[in-house]
Amino acid sequence: MIWTTPAELKAQVQKLWDRGIILSSLIGGESVFPRRLTLKGPDSRELSDSFTQVRDWIARLSGAAKQYRIVWRSINHRILGANELPAEIWIDTLDDALGLIGKRQEARQFADMVKLTRNGQPALLPWLAKRPLRALELADEWPRILSIVAWRLTHPQPAIYLRQIDLPGVHSKFIEGHRGVLGELFDLVLPPAEIDATAVGVGGFCRRYGFQDKPLRVRFRILDPALALFLTESDQDITVTQATFARLELPVTRVFITENEINFLAFPDVSEAMVIFGAGYGFENLASVEWLRDRVIHYWGDIDTHGFAILNQLRGYFPHVASLLMDRETLIEHQALWGVEPSPETGALTRLTGEESALYDLLRRDELGSHIRLEQERIGFEWVVGALGALGRV
Repeated sequence: MIWTTPAELKAQVQKLWDRGIILSSLIGGESVFPRRLTLKGPDSRELSDSFTQVRDWIARLSGAAKQYRIVWRSINHRILGANELPAEIWIDTLDDALGLIGKRQEARQFADMVKLTRNGQPALLPWLAKRPLRALELADEWPRILSIVAWRLTHPQPAIYLRQIDLPGVHSKFIEGHRGVLGELFDLVLPPAEIDATAVGVGGFCRRYGFQDKPLRVRFRILDPALALFLTESDQDITVTQATFARLELPVTRVFITENEINFLAFPDVSEAMVIFGAGYGFENLASVEWLRDRVIHYWGDIDTHGFAILNQLRGYFPHVASLLMDRETLIEHQALWGVEPSPETGALTRLTGEESALYDLLRRDELGSHIRLEQERIGFEWVVGALGALGRV
């Protein structure tokens, strides 16, 4: 017998809460209550065959009816005579609904947020209506968030670092920790002319909304002593801003990019060459360096699915990039040093060569073993030197 229980009635109202419908109604939308809940009760046969269970069911519904109203109907049963059965269940008021699911305090919090927003930044009310549960999570921080929005509105194109925002009780770490929600709010209230639509995501927050961003940096080494930038005997390990690197126009013909710091530091001398310390999936600091497009570029990553995915992404910026030490021969030669790739990439990679695609397919399909990974720092140094020698540049 599947008859609606008090717990199921509560769950129906809880679902309205979880969908944000109840809280959104506090902003002035369509009224949610009174509302009829779904009720399934016994049919005529069940009433005859299971009268005791029906009586218990009625008692449970009646005993829990503090926040809902039961509409009764009279039936005349041929065996049991006249009886009263629940026909409808109604939640008459918002307060009844909140009492049923124990959310009165949360609703008061949200109502306070709505009032504060309506008085200070009414343009943000649609966001509260759309994301009420997310807003409720921010109840304690909401006054500070509103003050940041108000500050930005009165400071068009601020061109300062977040650290320089001078607001009581607000520091840069707070802003950085709330970039996601602040971005959604800024998009609502700022004029389109003050939003850089090309900057997206949390990483593009500062540029998108006119703040000064920490400069991107490029770390590199000159591998040809004859091209050293400084007249010192120390290693030419140099870090500069992306803007500076873009203007260097270094007199090299070949560029290596590696993801491992020790490999970067131990990279052997190569004539007319340099090595750049890579950044995983992030190549924004290199994408606008025009002089790199005229250089031979080699990418050396791990031999695993993500290594090939990074290579594939890099070719989106520099289509002519060649892979280095990311071949089947190197993988098989170092079989004793294979590790396990935790979460392999499985999607199609369209910018790989035929040989690279074949190896990538073997890895993503586990045809050589389960989740195989050869990290680049495990490759023997003499093997590295041999590969560079094959290029004719060591």
